[in-house]
Formats: sequence, structure tokens, C-alpha cells
Amino acid sequence: MTATPPAQRETWSGRSAFIIAAVSSAVGLGNIWRFPGVAYENGGGAFLLPYLIAFLTAGLPILFLDYAIGHRYRASAPLAFRRIHRRFEPLGWWQVGLCYVICIYYAVVIAWAVAYAVYAVTLAWGEDAVGFFLSAHLRRPATVGFTLDFAPAVLIPLVLVWLTAVVALAFGIRRGIDRVNRVTLPLLAVSFTGIVVYALFLPGAVDGLNAFFTPSWAALADPAVWIAAYGHIFFSFSIAFGIMLTYSSYLRRKSDLTGSGLVVAFSNTSFELLAGIGVFATLGFLASAQGSTIAELENIQGVGLAFMTYPTLLSQMPGGQIVGVLFFVSLVLAGFSSLLSILQVQSAALQDKTGWSTRRAGVTLGIATAVPSILLFATTSGLYTLDVVDAFVNNIGVVLSAILTLLLVVIVGRRAPELARHLNAVSSFRVGPIWRVMVTVVTPIILTVILVTGAYGYIADGYADLPGWFLAIAGWGLLGVLAVVSGLLSLGTYRRPDALTIEPDDTEQLAREVQADKQRALRERSERRAGR
Repeated sequence: MTATPPAQRETWSGRSAFIIAAVSSAVGLGNIWRFPGVAYENGGGAFLLPYLIAFLTAGLPILFLDYAIGHRYRASAPLAFRRIHRRFEPLGWWQVGLCYVICIYYAVVIAWAVAYAVYAVTLAWGEDAVGFFLSAHLRRPATVGFTLDFAPAVLIPLVLVWLTAVVALAFGIRRGIDRVNRVTLPLLAVSFTGIVVYALFLPGAVDGLNAFFTPSWAALADPAVWIAAYGHIFFSFSIAFGIMLTYSSYLRRKSDLTGSGLVVAFSNTSFELLAGIGVFATLGFLASAQGSTIAELENIQGVGLAFMTYPTLLSQMPGGQIVGVLFFVSLVLAGFSSLLSILQVQSAALQDKTGWSTRRAGVTLGIATAVPSILLFATTSGLYTLDVVDAFVNNIGVVLSAILTLLLVVIVGRRAPELARHLNAVSSFRVGPIWRVMVTVVTPIILTVILVTGAYGYIADGYADLPGWFLAIAGWGLLGVLAVVSGLLSLGTYRRPDALTIEPDDTEQLAREVQADKQRALRERSERRAGR
């Protein structure tokens, strides 16, 4: 094949732009309202051990693998996998499909946060935050099912979220996503750090921190705790469903991949711990104000934490209105930057397949995602659907995607040595035999056990006491549709003229150029010092 690089492919303005974008993607809603609750429900301080093991055995190895695939093959997920082997393309479309489903419900949570940032100005939820969220805000019916009755408090902000996302996406990664991230990430860091500092000085904050960090060692014997740890790592790191693969494909030829990965990984984990400290310090205050313990509080995980329990304590907290606005604005900022990264996976795939411009792909994709998002999740039955879709997509779909990536690319395709050489050619932190053992043996085995255990649990025990017919449609049925569509999309031809062109493996030349650049930089530094 001709060694012609892909035409008119965008690149990040620099390494910092990529790191900011990757951190913005990883630091999302899950860090603030998901991690603290998951940690508390799965052993408190003891959860940090399986979390750390999941971080080392799955998080970092697959993050580096995503970076290597994207940067080596310079394409979206479907095209990158096709360039490895033409029969691997359906895996790329499976990842695109997962992103499509995630973004249509992820935008709704952002819309809730937009509405609650407005509610917080007057503490509109009153004394019954739970009832307000379910009845006044969502207008959730008592019977599980699908409706087309819209909840205005969800519909209006959701339309605004999608309009903003489409505009940012249409401007591309430099003029759109990069500029948005450079604003939202610093604002998020400042606003949420302010909340944490304030929370630490509240009465009862120490009790909350004790509840968060005190380990329940017996929980380590529970397989569900380990499943929760690995499931959260995938959700949190944005790995194994195309995001980091796509983002790394826009990096320049000589970019420090593993060094950037370490910055992203540890930034994300640090923010999660910060979120846990801030959230549980405030929950300690709430328990103290009610004369109870944190264990006696309700709705302290997931959606319940952010939109039921947290508003309750804001009503009782000194300065609750200001803190409330900052908290929900933080959710909006964190969620929106992650939403853009999820959408970019789909936009890149669409551009590669059709040859469309960034703007045309962005607008088309925006309409194709906004419509089902509004029809499914801006309705009064949206919470039921969201709960099931989120559980099945993340705990089954994403874990399956990770296993297939490792199986096809590393074991069947035997690309681990090549990808390791590519990582080492450009990176400051070198991967070696340990990384290859992880992605070839350890991580696939662990993830397969987690997938089988999780799937069996859903089959045998159901989910959240919801009826079987509802799970069959919104859960298993959805995954089945994604599998069929992934196969069908891989049958079409690529209209971009250079799509099937694969750049030669110039790892040795690349390594020499990177080494020459380092030596040149050292000489220039020495000359500057000598000139002083």
C-alpha cells in the first residue's frame, strides 16, 4: 500500500491541548457523583485497594494500548481496527455504538445539573428534595414503562445542552473542543476545590471522612466489590470504548504517549479522591444536623447522591445557595467536556467512513443523537430507562469491548510487540514485559471473570427490582441491536480516498528522530547556561 498519510486530518495544537482534552474527558460526572458512592457502598477505605489494583492491572495497561492503537494507525476506532485487520472493524463500530448510547443519556444528567444550578439560587426543592426530584422535576410515573409525556424541566435544558454541543463539535477539535476544554477544566478545578475546602470546615465533616476512609476489610471477599472497582475504572478513565483511541489519533507524530497517559491517569484519580473527600465531608454535616449517622442516610450513590441527598443538605447548610450553585455548575462543566469527547468518537468515525467535513459530520451527528436523547430521556419515564441503559452499557458493553480489544489486537493479531515498540519510540516512560504480560494474560482473564459474573447476576437476579420485560428491551435488547448494527456498518465501503492507506511502521526512524530532538534540546540548554 502507498505510504501516504491521511489527508486533512486535524491535530491537536500541542501536547498540552491533548492532555487537557484527555483529562477533561476522564474527569466527568462519574468522578463527582459516582465514585464517592461506589467507594462507600463497597467497603469504604477498603475499596481503595481493589480500585488501585484495577488501576494498575486494567486502567493503565488498556489506556496505553488505546493510545498506541490510535497514534500508530491515525484513525477513528473502526478504521484503526480495520487497519490492523479488515475483520476487526466491527469492534470499532461496537465502540462507536457504545458512545452513541452513552451520550444520549449522559446529556440528560447534564441537563438535570443545569436545572439544579437554577434551582439552587432559591433552594427551590424545599424540605423534600427526594420528592421534588422525582415528582416536580422528573414527573416520574409510579409504573415502570415507556412514555412520550415530556417533563418541561428536563426538556428545556436538554435542548440547550445539545445546541451547545453541536456548535462545539462542528468547529472541530482545535476551534471547538480544545477551546471549550481550556475554559471548563480550570473553572471545574477552581469551583470544586472551593466546595471541598468549605466542606472540610463544616460541623460533622470529620465523621464523614471517617465513613469514607474507614475500611471494611470483609468487603474484599465479596466479588461484587471487585467488579465495581473494575467497572468504575473503565467508566472513569474513558478507556475501551474509543475515546482515548480517537483522541490519541489526533496527536502529532512525535508525542510522549505514556508520559501523557500517566498525567491523565493520576489527574483523574486525584480528582476522584478530592471528590470523595468533599462529598463525604458534606454528608457528615448532614448526618450531624439530623442527629444520625451516614449509614442511616438514603440515596447516597449515583443519581440519588447528586440530586436527592446533596440538595437536602444544601437546605440545611450555611451558605447553601452559593455552594449549591457552585456544585451543580461543576457537574455541568465536568459533564459537558466528557460529552464532547464521547461525541468526537462518533464524529471521527463518520468522517473517516463518509469523507464528510468536520462541520457536516458534527451537525448530522448532533441531530442523530439529540432526537433520541430527547424522546427517550426527557420524558417522565426517562429515569427508569437511564438506570437500566447505564448499567448494561457500562458493566456489560464496555467490559466486553475491552476483552475483545485485548483478544483481537493482542492475542489474535499479535500486535503487542509492535505497539510496545511504538510507545517506547516516542515516550518518556517505557513499557516492557510487564505491560505485555498484563494485556496478554492478566487483564483478559480478570475482565472475563468480571463479565461472566456480572452477566450471570443480571440473568439470575435481574436489576434494581425492575420487570424482566423492561430489562429485555432496555438492557439485553439494546446490546443485541448494537451488535447487529456494528456488523452492518462494517460492510460499507470507505469513501475517503486514503482511508485504507496504512502508514509503514517507521518505529526505528521515529525513535532516532525523538532521540535527536532530545540531544538537540540538551545542547541548547547547555549553550544557554554557558552563555550566562
